[in-house]
Amino acid sequence: MPKRVLIIDDHEVVRIGLRSLLESAEMKVVGEASDGERGIKLAESKNADLVILDIRMPGTDGLSCLTTLRSKQPELPVLVLSGYDNPTYFARARALGAVGYLLKSIPAQEIVAAVQSAAAGEQVWTREGMRRVTGALATPRSQLDLEAPLTKREDEVLKQLALGLSNKEIALALGISYETVKEHVQHILRKLGVVDRTQAAVWAVRRGLV
Repeated sequence: MPKRVLIIDDHEVVRIGLRSLLESAEMKVVGEASDGERGIKLAESKNADLVILDIRMPGTDGLSCLTTLRSKQPELPVLVLSGYDNPTYFARARALGAVGYLLKSIPAQEIVAAVQSAAAGEQVWTREGMRRVTGALATPRSQLDLEAPLTKREDEVLKQLALGLSNKEIALALGISYETVKEHVQHILRKLGVVDRTQAAVWAVRRGLV
């Protein structure tokens, strides 16, 4: 029986391309959604073997969608396929239970192979992807349990950082200067006792802040 795949991506051309690619490899696309909210509803009714999930989408984004899918259907594998080569996204997807994180720029045959493996129940994290997030995911449990004395603004910056936004994007989102964001990020890293923003993002995820 062909593996059943659900695609959640806001770009129609990506969905069309994936459908063609997967069906040519004798897999069955059982549904498509252009946002996370619709994708969650489809996942509840389509009995898919695998979800292919984009990150940045309108409304409910991919990582929020991943959180909900893992909560509602913990046995359903979710494979992230994104155009963003962002270590924070890698780390958050891994921490939230995705079975892999692929870039849309990789060769088509590699996407097919990864989808087939993931649908069969395998983890498909690349060596490079795991290398990039190993340090962040190894944050000591004692640090995760600490109460960090963040200010209200630092808490806001941390939440934006954990969503994978750059300093420039955080500045625009919060209506503050780029230099102010940089200062807040440095204070956050020091207070959390972590070495980079990826570890800070994992800290925020594991503490349920995002």
